[in-house]
This record gives sequence, C-alpha cells and structure tokens, in this order.
Amino acid sequence: MTESNPIRNVSDTASWVAIYRAMESERPDALFHDPYARRLGGERGEAIVKALPRGASMSWPMVVRTAVMDEIVLRCVHEGAATVLNLAAGLDARPYRLALPPTLRWLHVDLPDMVDHFRDNMAGETPHCQLEFVAADLREASARREVFAKAAERGPVLAITEGLLIYLEADQVADLARDLRDFAHATWWLTDLASPMLLKLLERRWSPKLREANAPFRFGPAEGTAFFLPMGWHEAEFRSTWDESLRLNRTMPMAWLWNLLSRFQSRQRQEEGRRMSGIVLLQSN
Repeated sequence: MTESNPIRNVSDTASWVAIYRAMESERPDALFHDPYARRLGGERGEAIVKALPRGASMSWPMVVRTAVMDEIVLRCVHEGAATVLNLAAGLDARPYRLALPPTLRWLHVDLPDMVDHFRDNMAGETPHCQLEFVAADLREASARREVFAKAAERGPVLAITEGLLIYLEADQVADLARDLRDFAHATWWLTDLASPMLLKLLERRWSPKLREANAPFRFGPAEGTAFFLPMGWHEAEFRSTWDESLRLNRTMPMAWLWNLLSRFQSRQRQEEGRRMSGIVLLQSN
C-alpha cells in the first residue's frame, strides 16, 4: 500500500463496497436499506472511494449486485434453503437487514481478522436468523472442506460468493466449485461473474491501485457460466448487470448513449455486452 492508496489487501475491498451500500441506503429512493453500512465501511472505506478514479460515480454496479442478490437470496430461502453458506462474507449484514425466517441457518465465513472486525462492529445488534460466525482461510483445502461439511449438516444449502471469484485464479474457482458440490452438497450457488471484456475495462480504470494491494482482478472466463459445467454446476439464472441497472434505474453515466450505440451492433455483440457482467444463480446437476 502506498500513501495515496488506502487499499492494503483484498479484505479492504469489503469496506469500499460497504460505503457504496451506505450511499444507496441514504438516497430517498433507495433500493435497499443497510443501516450498518457506513459504520462497517468506516474511514477506510470512505478513503478508498475517494482514491479510486470516479470512485463515487461508479457505485452503480455494486448497488445493482446487492439489490439483485437480495431478491435471489429471499427467493431461494422461500423455495426451501435451510442453510446459507456465505463465503468471504466480509461486511455483509444481510442476516440483520433482510426479512429472513428465524429458522434459517446462516454461516458467515471469512478470515479471522475480518470476522472479528465484523462482530465487533455489530455487537449489540440482533440478526433475524440463526447466525454463526466461522473463521477460516478458504484457500486451505482442509479448512474449506471442514466448513463445507458443516454447512451440509442442514440442507438444502445456498452458497454465496459475492465479490469473491474475480480475485481468484481459474484453478482456485474450479476447486471451490467441486468442493461446494462434493462437500457442502449445495443446491444453489449465487455469485457475480465477470467476462474478459469487463476485466479489460477494469484493468484501465481500477487495477493499478488493486494490484498495488495484491488484489488484482483475475477471473473472467471466456466461456461464461459454461466454465462451471465440468464441476457439476449449470446456469439456472443469469441477470445481466446492464439490464438490471436499467430496470432498477441505477445506471452508469451516459447510459442512454451506450444504449443508442448498441442498436447499431450485431445481435452477437449486443449479447456479449449484456453478459459482460452479471449476477448468476448456479444449480448443482
């Protein structure tokens, strides 16, 4: 980390995204309300938003991701998910802010320092469901499989990897996918997914500061959700970040111009644009 870069490591990106949730929550037309977000994001999160190029104006994809994932989490719980396995959970306060049933089991999994930080900041708050904190380094296969086996004790299981995969190498994602199937016996897997096109765009905008903090963007498979097929997962639902931003009225600056220009593109190019970034619900085969 340099003096001009407040991002020290990947974990700090959770503070950054928390401030985006706070910014959205404070709007009169907020899509969701996270009353804990500004507290959780803290001064570091504020500093990261200020330090990143166009940091404040680029909140829209994170806001869209949060809102859409909220919808899908609630639907999966309604459809029978008994355990939510939230991996690299960071500062996710969904157990406190969503209308979840008290019988739901929610495993909040992250590195020990992150779990301690979150618990300290949420002391005195009451979750709506049965929240369990699990400190584990998911990069270690034995620790990961132990956590996943714990989740499998009460299924069906919904796994969440919000904002995680993009920081992993392809082989790490493949290992994670296999273990979620074989050890967690997860029914659903909710994640966000980038494409090579998005990685290239982010490389120019944000990657320099993230690379300084050893948190570069890595995973954006050219084959999209087909990447997960050999590991036993298929695409049950794909929500284009772009399409959802228009539906939710949280679009990028000059979105109207991009929409106009896209009309002159081939259908293939339009579809590539739609799937440049998305929120994906995978289901085990």
